[in-house]
Order: sequence, then structure tokens, then C-alpha cells
Amino acid sequence: MAAAAIVVLSFAVALYAYQDPSIPDRVPAHWNAAGQVDGYLPKFWGLFFVPILGVLLLPLFIVLPRIDPLKKNIMEFRHYYDGFIAVFMGFLFYLQIITLLLITGSDFHIIQALAPAFGVLFYCIGILLGKSKRNWFIGIRTPWTLSSDKIWDRTHALGGRLFKIAGVLSLLGAFFYEHALWFILAPIIAFSAFLVVYSYFEYRKQGKRPKKKAHK
Repeated sequence: MAAAAIVVLSFAVALYAYQDPSIPDRVPAHWNAAGQVDGYLPKFWGLFFVPILGVLLLPLFIVLPRIDPLKKNIMEFRHYYDGFIAVFMGFLFYLQIITLLLITGSDFHIIQALAPAFGVLFYCIGILLGKSKRNWFIGIRTPWTLSSDKIWDRTHALGGRLFKIAGVLSLLGAFFYEHALWFILAPIIAFSAFLVVYSYFEYRKQGKRPKKKAHK
């Protein structure tokens, strides 16, 4: 499985870096919106946090479809779900690499470097949303999408397109590093909120349709 291979590689990179005597006992671990360091962690946690996070998340991603009451629906888009897991683990690995580069003295704007990674992640989420079927764990899960296959499908078809747009906008953030964080966060927050509201109005619209009279 590609995702598992990425996690193993992530641990190998962390172990190699941990043995590097040039890396200090406390390493940068958090940056503010301006790309300046504003938080540190002990060397071990700074280097191994992402690999450990991957180890914790990967089994969760694998188990969730198996315990979902609607797991038959998940099987209809399982190929896309498995692909997304690999993309997400790749995203974490990319985050680990750019953090390591900054720790070892490279000079670049971290938000600008993250913009294309978020762009790819959001675009792949858009693909997954567009292919997903109603379930309890994956997708835009509101009371209204979970109540109806039709509302689920309409909301996720639109959500897939919007998340792809968010991905493209995030990519643009790499060219405007001073505003990169806005290119990443603003579209995804706005689109997510809109989709919740959209699912509600789709539910209301469906509820207001006149019922067909039964023939005597």
C-alpha cells in the first residue's frame, strides 16, 4: 500500500535526521502567518511528530470504512478513497520535509511552500467528494445530506467542483506569498460553510415538493 510505504519512509527520514549532530536539542515547530518561527519542540518530537501522526491516522483511515453502517456505499468509491489516503500521507511527508529543510538552515517562506501542497490536497478532496456516496464518515456529513441520497449527491457534486476551485486558488498562493494564507484558508472556509447551507436548502426544497396523491 502506497500510504504505508510513505509512513515508513517518513520514519526513515526522521531517524536519519535525529542522528545528525548539527540539529539542536530544540527545533522550530510552528510558524506564524508571516512565516516567522513562534514555537519550538524538543528534537525528538520535532522530528518524529509527523511520522507518529501518520502511524496513528493510517489505521483509522483503514478501519472507518469497515465499521460504517453504509460500508456498501463506500465500496462504490473505495478506489478514490484509497488514493486520497496516499495523497494525505504524501501531504504529511511533504510537511515533514519542508520543516526539516527549515530546521537545517534553508531559507524560504513556509506558507508559500505549503500553498501548492494544500492546493493538491484540496483538489484531491474535490475528486473524492464528487465520487462519494452517502456514508457516515467520508464527505460533507450534515443532517440533511445524511437524510437523502439525492441531497447527498447534489451537495457532493457541487462540493467536488468547489474544492477543486479551492485547490487552484491555493496553488496561486505560491505566487503571492504575502497573501498565501488567505489563498489557502479563505476559499475553503467559505466553500465549506456554503455547502452546509446549500444542503439545508436542498432539504427544504425537497420537503416542499407536493406529494403525489395515491390512486384509489
